[in-house]
Amino acid sequence: MTFQNTRGFARELDSQDTLNHYQDQFIFPKVNDKRVIYFTGNSLGLQPKRTKAYIDEVMNDWAELAVEGHFYAQKPWWDYQERFAEPLSKIVGALPSEVTVMNTLTVNLHLLMVSFYQPKDKRYKIICEEKAFPSDQYMFQSQVHFHGYKPEEAIVEIKRRDGEHNIRLEDVLAKIEEVGEELALVLIGGVNYYTGQVFDIKTITAAGQKVGAKVGWDLAHAAGNIKLELHDWNVDFAAWCSYKYMNSGPGNASGCFVHEKHHNDAALPRFAGWWGHNKERRFKMEPTFDPVHGAGGWQISNLPVLSLAPYLASVEMFAEVGMDSLITKRDHITSYLEFILHEIDKEVKGNFEVITPSNPLERASQLSVFLHGEGRSLFDYLMKNGVITDWREPNVIRLAPVPLYCSYEDMYDFGQILKQGILGK
Repeated sequence: MTFQNTRGFARELDSQDTLNHYQDQFIFPKVNDKRVIYFTGNSLGLQPKRTKAYIDEVMNDWAELAVEGHFYAQKPWWDYQERFAEPLSKIVGALPSEVTVMNTLTVNLHLLMVSFYQPKDKRYKIICEEKAFPSDQYMFQSQVHFHGYKPEEAIVEIKRRDGEHNIRLEDVLAKIEEVGEELALVLIGGVNYYTGQVFDIKTITAAGQKVGAKVGWDLAHAAGNIKLELHDWNVDFAAWCSYKYMNSGPGNASGCFVHEKHHNDAALPRFAGWWGHNKERRFKMEPTFDPVHGAGGWQISNLPVLSLAPYLASVEMFAEVGMDSLITKRDHITSYLEFILHEIDKEVKGNFEVITPSNPLERASQLSVFLHGEGRSLFDYLMKNGVITDWREPNVIRLAPVPLYCSYEDMYDFGQILKQGILGK
């Protein structure tokens, strides 16, 4: 398709978009009494209108039933998390038994590392990407310290080549082979938060396991954003947050994946708690831990149902839409945004550099744009004029045209506001 930088063309694309009506199912902030163009779903998704009903249901059950809500609520609280198994398994490409929800993202990664990072003798190193999200970096450092190693010796970062913004797959594979018998764990972000680069999860997982390492993934920017096949790719474990592309609310519950090949491994260490105990015998208060079969056996505490309610609202919306439809629009609207950026760059004679890979197979719903010659004042202008975006030093803006609630006309309008912000200085 040949794109055009006109409002009419953008509206024509919206008229053909089968997901366009989902915009009306979200609540948008307003700036100057006008609905914003929202580009920060990669940090916090918008609130679906249906969320309130899910929360109100729990509140009403609490008011009317109190403790009996555990068993007699409309959605009983004691097994509330089980309602996620089917829809979440489709989002991440897993068996229903391989997924659960609990805690928050870094907490879950720590808990999973109890099981899957077991350094011994010369096999103690962790491979991660350079400029991983800071929480992951802190996690790696504290984990290797806990096991008695020095971070500078145990943590191996895969670096970008000089002058390049993204990490090459061949460099990842070469580093895995180089570390070889010393490698205990590969743990990488499925989508790099800064550049938006999507990693080849299938190929990297196979390479890590070939040398005897376990392979896990931080899917904070991937779940609900890219096509995942965690079961078929033989991933050992993964975790993700729910408040970005899955719109569950600030700081909300995390999802976990543990491949079924590990479900019957009684020797695998884990930190246990009563909510991971045999469901049918949980309330018998037995002294010996008998884990639930599947990922649910990694649960520890009873779950925060008030937090899970908005997450359930979201995953049920995803079940209606389907990942294939989301990804089709994601690729198209991201390409249109990229076109708009290049067109505006020509008009203002600027120097925009999109540092996200141009290959659609290596990117998702994010374009990170290096604004050479521009500063924070341009970001401030965008925010004051109704474009909610994200600024990263030194002068990168991250733009996430989330397919559930962004329109093609939003892309056109953003281009016009961006142009005015540069020319009007």
